[in-house]
Amino acid sequence: MLSDFFNDLKIELGKDLPGVSAQLKMAPELRPSAGNIKGPNAGVLILLYLNNQDINLVLIQRSEYNGAHSGQISLPGGKYEESDKTLIRTALRESQEEIGIDPNEIEILGLLTPLHIPISNFYVQPVVGRYKSIPIFTPDKTEVDKILEIKLKDLISTENKSSKEFLFGDKKFEAPIYKPDNLVIWGATAMILSEFIEVISYIKTSRY
Repeated sequence: MLSDFFNDLKIELGKDLPGVSAQLKMAPELRPSAGNIKGPNAGVLILLYLNNQDINLVLIQRSEYNGAHSGQISLPGGKYEESDKTLIRTALRESQEEIGIDPNEIEILGLLTPLHIPISNFYVQPVVGRYKSIPIFTPDKTEVDKILEIKLKDLISTENKSSKEFLFGDKKFEAPIYKPDNLVIWGATAMILSEFIEVISYIKTSRY
């Protein structure tokens, strides 16, 4: 049963995580080593929910702006504020602001390995949560261009894993991508999802 999947996922997230080795499977060619991480903290949310007997997760396409992540597909989330107290709270608050979900409807299943993002210098804590019903999304149009609902089975399909050439300044480089629904998910988001997918691979009792 799909309810068993969420229980099993919570158990797996409480164990030792695959960590950096899983993240690096989806790292771009030009990604520098983390070095001494001193950047600001941030929290992002991997939000799962049931819809018509499928497990979905939500991504966002960010609005165009003059910044490092303009127009990219990412997980909802943002910068830590002192009033948050924890990075779990950061992920919930920022997700509420960006996609309009109710934090009280989310069961926290666990955390993944934090990831440093060199281009923006953020140190990101991924949080995994389950929405207790089918979410009704309300995007913040200043930050979010589109809300993307992805079936988990499509994300993890090997047919939807590939690579793509990107241009950064005057440098061309290859990066692994996930491409469910013909999207292009790469960079830090793909690295976070890579560890998430590896954790899921340890679950033997449920289909998804």
